[in-house]
Amino acid sequence: MSSISVLRAGPQSTIQDWPGRIRYWQVGVPPSGPMDDLSFRLANIAVGNAEGAPGLECTLLGPQLKFDEDTVVAVTGAPVPVTVAGEVVPQWSPIEVKAGQILDVGAAGGVGMRMYIAVAGGIDAELYLESRATFTLGRFGGKDGRSLADGDTLARAQTSAAGSPRRILIDEKPALTNNWQLAVTVGPHSAPEFFTQEDIEDLYNTAYEVHFNSDRTGVRLLGPQPRWARTDGGEAGLHPSNIHDTAYSVGALDFTGDTPILLGPDGPSLGGFVCPVTVTTADRWKMGQLKPGDTVRFVPVRVAEVASSASLGTARRSNMVTVLSSGTDLDDGVLGSTRTADGTTEVTYRRSGDDNVLVEYGDMTLDLALRARVHALAQRIEADRPAGLVSLTPGIRSLQVKVDATVMRQSVLLDWLIECEAQLPSASELVVPSRTVHMPLSWDDPATREAIERYMLGVRSDAPWCPWNIEFIRRMNGLKSVDDVYRIVYDAEYLVLGLGDVYLGAPVAVPLDPRHRLITTKYNPARTWTPENAVGIGGAYMCIYGMEGPGGYQFVGRTTQVWNHRHPLEAAGFEPEHPWLLRFFDKISWYPVSADELLDLRADMAAGRGHVEITDGTFSLAQHQQFLADNADDIKVERTAMETARAEERKRWSDGGEFAAKTGKVA
Repeated sequence: MSSISVLRAGPQSTIQDWPGRIRYWQVGVPPSGPMDDLSFRLANIAVGNAEGAPGLECTLLGPQLKFDEDTVVAVTGAPVPVTVAGEVVPQWSPIEVKAGQILDVGAAGGVGMRMYIAVAGGIDAELYLESRATFTLGRFGGKDGRSLADGDTLARAQTSAAGSPRRILIDEKPALTNNWQLAVTVGPHSAPEFFTQEDIEDLYNTAYEVHFNSDRTGVRLLGPQPRWARTDGGEAGLHPSNIHDTAYSVGALDFTGDTPILLGPDGPSLGGFVCPVTVTTADRWKMGQLKPGDTVRFVPVRVAEVASSASLGTARRSNMVTVLSSGTDLDDGVLGSTRTADGTTEVTYRRSGDDNVLVEYGDMTLDLALRARVHALAQRIEADRPAGLVSLTPGIRSLQVKVDATVMRQSVLLDWLIECEAQLPSASELVVPSRTVHMPLSWDDPATREAIERYMLGVRSDAPWCPWNIEFIRRMNGLKSVDDVYRIVYDAEYLVLGLGDVYLGAPVAVPLDPRHRLITTKYNPARTWTPENAVGIGGAYMCIYGMEGPGGYQFVGRTTQVWNHRHPLEAAGFEPEHPWLLRFFDKISWYPVSADELLDLRADMAAGRGHVEITDGTFSLAQHQQFLADNADDIKVERTAMETARAEERKRWSDGGEFAAKTGKVA
């Protein structure tokens, strides 16, 4: 097998394939793959590969590569100087490289952010969860789960050609600019439910600026602060952007508090913030070329007129800077609604891009009966598995159904989902396997203290939850001391309702006993760094962070790993078939350990010799509802006291200007 020597790696060059790791969204694994899929696919076409063959994505500055055998390469994406053996060669064309020669890809200039390099036959890398794409935050895929480094050696794959090498035609090349237009579909969370109509008009009329703090997880934008249609998010949090955790779509415009972020291919699969519009699949390539200082305008389009993501060239209309649009769908992102067969619960179908339908049950409240309904629908869909189905991602009271829109149109999916709903049995008798997972918790762990300090130094020092999140939780819930917070957290039994919040099998879980439901709000703006396996509370929910990254839940401590980074090597507590520890409807209970003890436990888990105590059992919705009925009076007293404390905290925020509209642009 021939090899490629990396003489200069560049700041961020990674192996990617297309469409990436698309079937693991429900456990917090992003698709990864090229951020500009169009330039990547065209590079492969130029050298005769299949469109999805593994190649390189390079950010800002490309690599120097030395080849030990004759081959053909192509460089696409942002315009850069390219040489072979010191001679200038063109982009968007197949280039012959002789054995021993060096390909040098230079720095991006005025427009564009990322370049793509395809090699005839592709670049070899191990499969991880059905893809070779690199996810650097998760440390898997590509070259040892990381960006390339000087001195690396890459192996060329030996896949057979899919076609003959050819030059990419001028009308096939994507048009790059510094003033972008992005085609978006309305939904899933628009006006008048979440935003005011004026907010949506601002969104379409504003030239947002790309913030320097942007990457493959998301593109942060500077723009006007929303007015908001709600005063808060209820049980989901004090800020009006907060909702009960739901699945995201790549390309969604996610308002994390007042900050708009376009979610990228390495972004989170699940979260608790509203998304008013979603970039169409055919226009998501543009996100990979947005650079700091560029402007972005959102152009609403009708789903029926969206170009196919499978198309290239003129059919995709990528060779034009301007987005052609005859208007938007006049449904505010709500495709339709019905009721469950027994008539007790409303079912709402929301547009989440042109390739997803988000099915929501009931009112915006925390009710385990709604999660049971989500489970019943997911089971029905899995049993039928219609052609075009890609993935199912459950949230607290919702299920996102992702399809290949080239196989199943959104309108067809909607009709089929409504038919499924009419045939579902009652969820009231739900009984599901439910293991009890006993996990250590280092209370107020030093790593979480460090994260708060970083936040205060680099993001916001005057936030109501600073300098100590646990004291903020106490105040939010009207408790006498932080000892009460400690007692409630360790007494609670948390039911896992979702995985992947945030990333890599991270659970979003809720205490089964409502008296244990400490309610907080999320950071606004979000943290830029969270330690791996930090434990936090946001809204009424507990989360264990699956890896380092951004976040917004209020810290209470830190625990051991919920993702087996040794996979496919086995690790104690983890099933050998997959790297995530927890399942839907597991119950988590905590036992206290010191910070030093936790470090030892984490080292054991990382080495594959740790121990996780797991007890098999079941969860019965009927038994849970009987428990609620038996304890209704006491639950009401305690919940009322907590709600009073939250109202007082919200008034303090309001008096202090926390909700006041700020002038200028927010990030």
